[in-house]
Amino acid sequence: MSEQDAIDSWDMPAEHLACHSLDDLRDVHRMLAERIVAGNRELARVAVSEDYLDSQEVLAVREQLAAMQALRGRLDAVIEDKLKAIKARQRAESRSATSLGGLVKTRHPNRDFFLADLFDYALKDDGASMEAPIFSLATKPDLSIWEWTSRDGNRSVKVTPSVLGRATMHDKDILIYCCSQMVEGLNRGREDAKNRTIRFTVYDLLVATNRDTSGRGYKLLHETFERLRGTSITTDIRTGGQRVREGFGIIDRWKIIEKSRDDERMIAVEVTLSEWLYNAVQAMEVLTIHPNYFRLRKPLARRLYELARKHCGRQAQWKIGLALLQAKAGSKSTIKEFRRAVRTIEADNSLPEYRIVINDDDTVTFHTRDAKRLLASIAGRP
Repeated sequence: MSEQDAIDSWDMPAEHLACHSLDDLRDVHRMLAERIVAGNRELARVAVSEDYLDSQEVLAVREQLAAMQALRGRLDAVIEDKLKAIKARQRAESRSATSLGGLVKTRHPNRDFFLADLFDYALKDDGASMEAPIFSLATKPDLSIWEWTSRDGNRSVKVTPSVLGRATMHDKDILIYCCSQMVEGLNRGREDAKNRTIRFTVYDLLVATNRDTSGRGYKLLHETFERLRGTSITTDIRTGGQRVREGFGIIDRWKIIEKSRDDERMIAVEVTLSEWLYNAVQAMEVLTIHPNYFRLRKPLARRLYELARKHCGRQAQWKIGLALLQAKAGSKSTIKEFRRAVRTIEADNSLPEYRIVINDDDTVTFHTRDAKRLLASIAGRP
């Protein structure tokens, strides 16, 4: 069954959708979100003039988008009902639940920020930061300057840490959360999603990224914001069709909007994305990632997953030399230590969507866990 056939098979009334499990509903929701992103990206590519906007090709894409958005609207309603009881219980267990007030319910028609209140969405990672090893793999403060140049010499990145150290792979959770919310807002046609500033409740962020919701979780998040703001990037990697060599912070600023009445924990915050990252999201230069990404404990495992997701994509497998993989991952260890670390992840077999194998010739192969796609590749079928 093709992906489109799989989507069409779910085009049923809401009362029938309610009979399916939450996991199944979310899988279809993520698939639809990915198709909608692809459709919007195709419209941006082909709509080169006002006359072409009324062409049969563009109208056909728009009709497909409308149909998928309608189906996702029905999925939204069913998933929201199923999640209502779960979210209520989670919030009741949070010490900050009484301080949330009506923050998410506030609507300002001309606000200069994007209110991130989408309950369920496909997780998105921006393609630019997936390509270059911007984030540190270290678990201790990394105070060294990191420089990377692509193999063809056409792209380069220089990352300079603050006194708190370079932003880490775990710090990137905040960017993935922000990108995911913004892309979903754009997919739903929300005008406020075109703002660089995103406002969200911290509890929702912690839950979505599988982080600790205790006081320690809030404290660690404060340090994360500071590393993201303090880490400086100089790059000429193109985002949103613009290629300019410039320097900037990973985020421009962050601000506490609401604090707990009982302690100093932040309840709601605003984050302003850098123009570089914002351009990538607005141009839909993003990829869907698996929710289990946030369950990966090792920074290297997270980095290997996003490399596999970017380079393997919908192919059955992706093969790369160990030394080149080390460079793309941004590892500072020796090749021997890196090989041992990759073998450990191979033995864990914990990467979502992909299985990793180190070959005897010191190459590494990432295989899809999709059995049908893998068998088709082995049989030589497209």
